[in-house]
Amino acid sequence: MNRVSINNGSRIHFSQRLFWTIFAMFLVFISCFLLFQYQREKEFAEEKLNNVLSNYNYQLFRKCYKSEDIATTVKTFMQDIPQRDLRVTIIDPSGRVLFDNSGTDELDNHNNRSEVRKARLQNEGFAIRSSASTRKRYFYSASNIGGYIYRSALEYDPYVKGVLKINMDFIYFMGFMTLIFFFVLARFTTSIGKTISKLRDFARTAEKEQMPDLDYIFPNDELGDISKNIVTLYHQQQRAKYALTMEREKLVKHFQYSKEGFAMFDGDGREILSNILFIQFMNVISDTQLHYVEEALEVPELEPIRTFLVKNSHDPNRKKKVLRNVLTIDKNGKIFLIECILFLDHSYELSINDISRQEEESRMKRQLTQNVSHELKTPVSSIQGYLETILSNPDLDPERCRFFLERCYSQSTRLTGLLRDISVLNRLDEASALFDLTEVNIPKLIAEIEKECSQEMEIRHITTEVILPGNPTVIGNNSLLYSIFRNLYDNAIAYAGEGVKITVNCYKEDPKYYYFSFSDNGVGIATEHINRIFERFYRVDKGRSRKMGGTGLGLSIVKNSVHFHKGQISAKSSPGRGVTFFFTLKKKI
Repeated sequence: MNRVSINNGSRIHFSQRLFWTIFAMFLVFISCFLLFQYQREKEFAEEKLNNVLSNYNYQLFRKCYKSEDIATTVKTFMQDIPQRDLRVTIIDPSGRVLFDNSGTDELDNHNNRSEVRKARLQNEGFAIRSSASTRKRYFYSASNIGGYIYRSALEYDPYVKGVLKINMDFIYFMGFMTLIFFFVLARFTTSIGKTISKLRDFARTAEKEQMPDLDYIFPNDELGDISKNIVTLYHQQQRAKYALTMEREKLVKHFQYSKEGFAMFDGDGREILSNILFIQFMNVISDTQLHYVEEALEVPELEPIRTFLVKNSHDPNRKKKVLRNVLTIDKNGKIFLIECILFLDHSYELSINDISRQEEESRMKRQLTQNVSHELKTPVSSIQGYLETILSNPDLDPERCRFFLERCYSQSTRLTGLLRDISVLNRLDEASALFDLTEVNIPKLIAEIEKECSQEMEIRHITTEVILPGNPTVIGNNSLLYSIFRNLYDNAIAYAGEGVKITVNCYKEDPKYYYFSFSDNGVGIATEHINRIFERFYRVDKGRSRKMGGTGLGLSIVKNSVHFHKGQISAKSSPGRGVTFFFTLKKKI
């Protein structure tokens, strides 16, 4: 099981996240309540002032009802009320102004005024707005009495503003309550944080399998009970671990050596389920790239399987039994065993087994020690020879001596790169849990690689096309993901030839995996070599590879880095048609 290293210095503690989450929710609640209360107080103040002015409207109606001189009646009314600057307007049912004491001679139809419209509909209405007649801002209150609108208004001056002013005591009270809640919540979350920190420390020591001989003391509450139970369960699990080790090893080996592509289809040929190896193997078999599992039966090499299904799927004379058909395909240097099982409900499954893989792995193991010795011996021998020449010839010409030293430095640089690549492969084989995991944006990563390789690609007139729909992002190791794409770029730049085109394509995505292809249209690789290019130290052209400075481990690092990210990789090629690598990367390992 891979262990994930976490950078604790760059994350917020749980207790702090809990505190700020609850406190933010409380602030949102308080803000909503304050807004509601503020609006309520504002409406209450406006309604209170409107009631005063509405009362004036009804008093004015009673005084003007039987009066023949409205102006004198209004003047007398104004002397009897405290608001001597009250503006009074009387409007008939048609909207014509019968009387207005603002001093304006020409007044247009007032039925379009907001407070008048409200009064027509609801008998009462008020509004705060600027007058189109006097250009002053008023608080209007209109009353509909027998179809006539009696409207009174006060200029929106400091007095009216004071009447409408909101009482802020409730805001101060809520601020005080927020402060109390802040301190109580801080104390509560700090207590929870201490318990979780103890549980985290226990989990870390358990992960390292270095459990100290001490008792963890947890608080006497529900969270403490849960923590105690976790510690107890851990110790029980440790006691049962040894008994399960042998069975676990058998299961791990089973999945480790299970290299079979599998897909199941319903009676109409629609995919039910499949694993990632199925479409990988099908793309190696097919001469054209497949994007969907359902396209498998369209590959010409699977014609016998397709004939078998057509013949037996709807055969009325078919006996009620499960039918099986087997096909062997030798393609692109690999041998595949394809098995088709047709079930009684006309659904069927296809399995693809790379039967050449075990032989390749066995041969790789036999040659590994020999290759390592040989690859290390070459630069060491060169360095030793140049140094012996310098030591045995004290009077050697300085320029010649410098030439030998430069050759020694070149060979030592190659040796350093070789040892570095071997170290990476050893870490992938034996210490993969030590690789840190981060969020890696694939388009950004490829852009950085193309920038680094731009000079070499320009010299060789190499163009690129990057097709990455959906902005793929992988939770994995940044260094290993970089090694995958960088080694593929370096391999294409070094060996594909000049004037070629490199294409990087994320051609499929499912809930767990991204499916990539990396191709060039260069010179290609012969069929007898294609199934061995991922072997350590294997070179198609040994002389040219060493001249280019390669270590022979680039594609092996690519393969192991893909496996680290729970994916699979394969390649297909033919001379003159370039090389295409198909590989998958799990979105989150």
